[in-house]
Amino acid sequence: MTGTRRLIAAAFLLPALVLLGALVLYPIGYSVYRSFFDQAGTGFAGIDNYKALFTDDTILTAVKNNAIWVVFAPTVATALGLIFAVLTERIRWGTAFKLIVFMPMAISMLAAGIIFRLVYDQAPERGVANAVAVSVHDMFSESAGFPKARPLPVHPLEKGEGGAYVSKEPVRAGVPVQVPLVGVAPAKMPGDARPAKADPVADGDGITGTAWLDFTRGGGGKPNVVDPEELGLKGLKVEAVKDGRVVATATAGADGVFTLPASADGAQLRLPAENFREPYNGVDWLGPTLVTPGIIGSYVWMWAGFAMVLIAAGLAGLPRELLEAARVDGANEWQVFRRITVPMLAPVLAVVLVTLMINVLKVFDLVFIIAPGSTQDDANVLALQLYRSSFGTDADLGIGSAIAVLLLLLVVPVMLFNIRRIRKEARR
Repeated sequence: MTGTRRLIAAAFLLPALVLLGALVLYPIGYSVYRSFFDQAGTGFAGIDNYKALFTDDTILTAVKNNAIWVVFAPTVATALGLIFAVLTERIRWGTAFKLIVFMPMAISMLAAGIIFRLVYDQAPERGVANAVAVSVHDMFSESAGFPKARPLPVHPLEKGEGGAYVSKEPVRAGVPVQVPLVGVAPAKMPGDARPAKADPVADGDGITGTAWLDFTRGGGGKPNVVDPEELGLKGLKVEAVKDGRVVATATAGADGVFTLPASADGAQLRLPAENFREPYNGVDWLGPTLVTPGIIGSYVWMWAGFAMVLIAAGLAGLPRELLEAARVDGANEWQVFRRITVPMLAPVLAVVLVTLMINVLKVFDLVFIIAPGSTQDDANVLALQLYRSSFGTDADLGIGSAIAVLLLLLVVPVMLFNIRRIRKEARR
């Protein structure tokens, strides 16, 4: 009877074992075998493919980035999940908040990658991250009015230090100062700019001048001369400098006219560099430095909800009498959280952390979609390098198989840790 039961059990298990062998064991075995052969698959390469994993700069970058992913992405996602789970117990609309945080899990990696490719777009009018960064920056630092403005080659101004322009000759009372500039697109001129005034008259012993865009639409006009259709550079800042010290400042009006007091007589005129600096366009989120942290941020956005739901389920099973007893004994909320809640949630936190560690070792979609071609090597991870090495016209299946074996070896310790943890809990 016992032998019959074993045969029946084997008969039921056989289809699953066949599928397991065909879809898991055989590919693993063949990948190990193929990793010892060259690109063509005809010559035995020994361990040369494995040596390449630790000598090729591109693959080394992938290994380094994978280490960053494994350390930071699961830790941050689990920490946020724990914080959200604890806090949502205290707020009235906790269920709605959990739903909102968990919603990104319903989005595919491809869709999330497209979303964050737009979020991290360099142009503030399209990228949300840079729109926020530019708005915050401009609250504390005013943008330059004329970032590309410059004088003509034959001009009363010359290049100064730090991007400023200074007059070649000192300014004198009673002599109107001309400050013609080019390089400003007419469409970028202030909306309330008016035609520039050619010969402004100073009050008393002051010094007057005109700053204008020395450009006539449709052509015509003379250089360094105020023509009827040319507009004043409203908002241009002007300084009078004597012996390296600013003695007076002025700002051009809508018609380009500015007025300096009599103390500016004999000073050099200076247009400070703040008139011409490039406007702040935000952070290069997808540049070589920030592309990996940026992609990890998108991953945390997706998986923090998963961590929160699992931790919240574990939190719901905690014995409330222990928490209340600690509060009665005088423990504050931070002490209850640190000394009771977190230790009792340790098994759940371990499950979430290990699950996310295994998951990030396989991350591919987000990196492939979000990282632009110019920085994809900087954001490279092993799963992406496996794809790049195994497919395409210059595919090297030997290298690709070696990367696959390396990924397997990285996952095995995490899986063994998880199995040991499960067995230990089962014996309790």
